[in-house]
Amino acid sequence: QVQLVESGGGLVQAGGSLRLSCVCSGRTSATTFMGWFRQAPGKEREFVASSGWKGSSTARAPLGKGRFTMSVDNAKDTAYLQMNNLRVDDTAVYYCAAGSRMATTADLYDFWGRGTQVTVSL
Repeated sequence: QVQLVESGGGLVQAGGSLRLSCVCSGRTSATTFMGWFRQAPGKEREFVASSGWKGSSTARAPLGKGRFTMSVDNAKDTAYLQMNNLRVDDTAVYYCAAGSRMATTADLYDFWGRGTQVTVSL
């Protein structure tokens, strides 16, 4: 059974950093790719980044350019999202997801974690 558990969210001041983690247990061929999404109140879920477990295929949304970096540790079954220079508008629930192919849209991921709250204050 595939299970995704995120951690690392919290309250941080603007300009600060956080590193989110997502442990993927029960990996199968259906979880070849990992993705990070976020959803702010009243907004749709949006793509942040994705990567294969080998790290050779990656994608990142423009919102994270120069600030967010996704990485994976295949041996630990863990995906990370390093977020630097956080802004107030980065405030959202951040979700990790797993799927069988690289994708930037939420509907193509089959497995989801419960999310971790990131709040950025002035």
